[in-house]
Amino acid sequence: MRLRSVAAGLPSRTVTNADILRMIAEHSSGGFEGNLDETLRVIDGLLRYTGSAERRWLDAGERPIELLRNATKTALEQAEVQAGEVDLLIYTGIGRGFIEPGGAYHCAAALGLSEPDCFDIIDACMSWTRAVQVAESLMRAGRYRTAVIVNAEFSLRMGGMVFPHLFTLSNREALASIFPAYTLGEAATATVLSADDDEPWDFRFVSRPDLAPLCNVTLPGYEGFCEPSEKLAANGVGYFSSFGVEMHEVGMVEALGVFRSLDVDPEKVSALFTHASSKRHWQMMADSVGLGEAIHHVFPTTGNLVSASVPTAMASAIAAGALQRGERAVGWVGSAGMSFGAFSFVY
Repeated sequence: MRLRSVAAGLPSRTVTNADILRMIAEHSSGGFEGNLDETLRVIDGLLRYTGSAERRWLDAGERPIELLRNATKTALEQAEVQAGEVDLLIYTGIGRGFIEPGGAYHCAAALGLSEPDCFDIIDACMSWTRAVQVAESLMRAGRYRTAVIVNAEFSLRMGGMVFPHLFTLSNREALASIFPAYTLGEAATATVLSADDDEPWDFRFVSRPDLAPLCNVTLPGYEGFCEPSEKLAANGVGYFSSFGVEMHEVGMVEALGVFRSLDVDPEKVSALFTHASSKRHWQMMADSVGLGEAIHHVFPTTGNLVSASVPTAMASAIAAGALQRGERAVGWVGSAGMSFGAFSFVY
């Protein structure tokens, strides 16, 4: 399979760490138990520690579908692919406007794609990586020739699963399940792939379902679909809950293990793309496997883009000339679930 092109569409509103602190102060001032100013200083320190500086959110009047449409148009033009050549469209990720039907159908209609087979893949921050693996498997089977994978990770709208509910802190202890929300950004991406037997991709995955309670967005009635855990719905039903520190701590061994199972020569890797959950954490991981110089960070300027993290980093690296045709790249992702994945391909 060949990566023909990848494009990202970022919203226009830049939200700084100072903006995050201001919003928390505004929404928490009435009912916070404890010293709010001290807690804000803790949050500021944690944001700086992760490498966070800015993130991009939708501005007034901006619509996810327009950013997705523009990203897809750019990706198709860069790939020199006509809309009629696309025979598979996969919508992937957490951000979505529909539970039924799959978002791929609405996206295909909005993009003017009338013929492709459509379906969705949801696997938290691993979603894009899983979708690429599925696309390659289907292409190897000879079912499809040209696939487009799209996502629209926009979850910071007023009244959504993050804002303003998680910006209304009750006490400092609540940060344990809330802090990752303050690093989130928004983006749409489009990835164009074509069948090519001479360029196989190599994927490795490890799943740890025992860690599933660490990061969730629950639905009403979720209790009947899982084993009980005090971590589930920690911030309320329908709201994002993520025990980020614990996820990074317990996940490090698994992430390193899945990377090493990929068995790539660091000397032959030109670019490394990781999930954008923390610049510090992933830089440390990259350094430990000899790829510290190859990692391409977007987290400081875009925030955590969920399943759009890796394709956005790819688009950025290609535009900057950090990844050239014929060079080897590696992807490395940790995700709620929990799951850990690593993959290698030649661009």
